[in-house]
Amino acid sequence: MTKDGKQIRVGADIGGTFTDVAMEIGEAMHSAKVLTNYSAPEQGIVDGVRLVAERAGVDLSQIDTIIHGTTLATNALIERRGARTAFITTKGFRDVIEMRTENRFEQYDLDIVLPAPLVPRNERFVLDERIDAHGRVLKEIEDAELEALVDTVLGGGFESVAIGLIHSYVNGEHERRVRDALLARKPDLFVSISSEVSPQMREFQRFNTVCANAYVKPLMASYLRRLTDSLQAAGTTCPVFMIHSGGGIISVESAIEFPVRLLESGPAGGAIFAAHIARQHGLERVLSYDMGGTTAKICLIDNQVPKTAKTFEVARTYRFKKGSGMPISIPVIEMVEIGAGGGSIAAVDAMRQIRVGPHSAGSEPGPACYGRGGDSPTVTDADLLLGKLAAEGFAGGSMTLDIDAATGAIERDLASPLAIDGATAAFGLCEVVDENMSNAARMHAVENGMELADYTMIAFGGAAPLHAGRLCEKLGIDELLVPPGAGVGSAIGFLRAPFGFESVRSAFLRLSAFDAGKVNAVLKELTEEATSFVRSGAPDSVPTLECTAYMRYAGQGWEVPVPVEVRDYATGEVDVFRKGFEDVYEQLFGRLIDKLDIEIVSWSLRASSEAYPAPRVARMEPKRQLAPAEKRNMFEAKTAGFVTANVVSRAEMVPGDCIAGPAVITENETTTIITDGQEAIFQADGCLLVRSKA
Repeated sequence: MTKDGKQIRVGADIGGTFTDVAMEIGEAMHSAKVLTNYSAPEQGIVDGVRLVAERAGVDLSQIDTIIHGTTLATNALIERRGARTAFITTKGFRDVIEMRTENRFEQYDLDIVLPAPLVPRNERFVLDERIDAHGRVLKEIEDAELEALVDTVLGGGFESVAIGLIHSYVNGEHERRVRDALLARKPDLFVSISSEVSPQMREFQRFNTVCANAYVKPLMASYLRRLTDSLQAAGTTCPVFMIHSGGGIISVESAIEFPVRLLESGPAGGAIFAAHIARQHGLERVLSYDMGGTTAKICLIDNQVPKTAKTFEVARTYRFKKGSGMPISIPVIEMVEIGAGGGSIAAVDAMRQIRVGPHSAGSEPGPACYGRGGDSPTVTDADLLLGKLAAEGFAGGSMTLDIDAATGAIERDLASPLAIDGATAAFGLCEVVDENMSNAARMHAVENGMELADYTMIAFGGAAPLHAGRLCEKLGIDELLVPPGAGVGSAIGFLRAPFGFESVRSAFLRLSAFDAGKVNAVLKELTEEATSFVRSGAPDSVPTLECTAYMRYAGQGWEVPVPVEVRDYATGEVDVFRKGFEDVYEQLFGRLIDKLDIEIVSWSLRASSEAYPAPRVARMEPKRQLAPAEKRNMFEAKTAGFVTANVVSRAEMVPGDCIAGPAVITENETTTIITDGQEAIFQADGCLLVRSKA
């Protein structure tokens, strides 16, 4: 805290290329970008916090809160760098995580490749026990069998154990008993049970989720403990909190116990950031576009709330193919993520076409222009050749880009094989990556029944403002907002997130046999669990509660989310649930189905502290047309040639300033490109409003 009583809060986001740090002191924001340290990622956080504190003129001991998000857990799953894990399940269900479901995501591919299970068959063990779908014990665990199983698992030298028994989401007694037996013999063993990690029906998804949690648990526990120790050694005394995939804040202790909740924590911060900007500007339909060094993330935000889901996939083996990845059953902000970042590597394929990603040069060695040993052409190299980036002043002045190295990489790997010049090859690279992103956005919108022309794009991340203008042209979007601090948008988003947690539970109930007592018991259990997580970080808060019942017609395979009021229900209130379901179902599908019973399959309840305030901002029209003296040659996509672009520093713009494209607006952590058909107007809150010229 400063001497005048202002809170000092820090958001820190580890990405594939850069580690972003944002420090908020009252209304002032300071930021820094440092290259991600792959061997010791916590050191990048410490270096970034030191750098931003130095720029802000504060001591590390004055920091009140640090909020952190990371993709390390996701990367560990994708790259299979987790712990050696054993899986214990019910006899007869050993192969569930390998058999998956009957869905075939690529109908006509005879050589279809499925992701290998996280736990190989010889490291999966069974118990002859059984609990039925109502939670009744049909077959008890025999003491001798359990003791023999514990001997086998402990003798196998496993670092972590996942336990997933049939119907444990209703009754977790047997899972807890197995865990207790293991920990009684080896207290330092990492053990995860599905009745706590993901107490939801559908055994494949639940088993896979508990295996993923166990797989990354030792790695994340080690990392988070090193991080807190390193920050304390550097001089901080404040608590460290984590952002989870659902967009709330939890304690480090909770994150260590349930690291699978961190899988999309970094991207979740970006969606929160975009939702905050949407509230400030009163925007009801927003397309959040986050492009960093390794990936691009796209999220739909309706009514100023990011779209959420209770399951998602990681490590898809087929691009854009739903069902080709590892399903994870946890609450998550729903988004599309593709390998299209500044460091994404380009190559010419057998069809003599330019392909970009999903592999990235990251920060080690990085793009060719970083001068750190990278020799493959990347998106950043192309942006430099096309004049979108300047060699000087990159990443806040911490790096000078090597244009000769970028030119050599593009000419050798792209231009020469295609017999074209370097500028055309760089243009082709950028057009491919922009088209990949626009295709992903269109697909995401179609899957959700939306038309993107009605949306406003909010762009952030180090690379997004470079490409957002062109992306808007491809998608038919007329308005784009680039917020202040866009280059470290996810880190700022962490500072806008509430303390929040979403509890989920499967509790099957047919409306024809409506049981108000069961409903009230489930809501009470969910409320107690979710609010306890919130109060662990914000003890004085009165959490806001939002509940969703996942419902379907009897006989259907999947459910629709139905908002439910959190209160005690009376026996005769079944029609409240029936009407809620019918309203949602008719909105989604246009008609109801007569004479079919309705089922509640599962529930989710989100508890969150008070939302960060977002005062409304009035839109500003142009007051002054800028005609800066600085110019730059920049490639214009529409004319497929170089044009003279105006260059202005964002720090020198004031509300009402307008600059017409082609133009380049520079700042420390990113650069915004205004195409020939657009203009940018500086808004009162520091946002750039980019729109099509009248």
